[in-house]
Amino acid sequence: MRRMTNYELHKEELLCNPAIRSEYDALQGEMQALNAIIEARIETGITQQELAERSGIKQSNISRIETGQSIPNVRTLNQIAMGFGKKLHIEFR
Repeated sequence: MRRMTNYELHKEELLCNPAIRSEYDALQGEMQALNAIIEARIETGITQQELAERSGIKQSNISRIETGQSIPNVRTLNQIAMGFGKKLHIEFR
């Protein structure tokens, strides 16, 4: 079994606090969206600038989305998906 990193241990400890857990849970959809963008960009091997050119979204806006400084709306997510040559899929679980 793999040992937990200091980050993982610290995160687990913080998430025992109900207020922190509540905020963490509230941000999960946004975190999944930005992680999906980063993973798709890495998977396709393109830069933020290339994604910007393909999607019609400024590179600076893509950077803000990937760092969590900006929350994209559905239209923006769709443009990004099209920039990857993919279709946007939203799912409720």
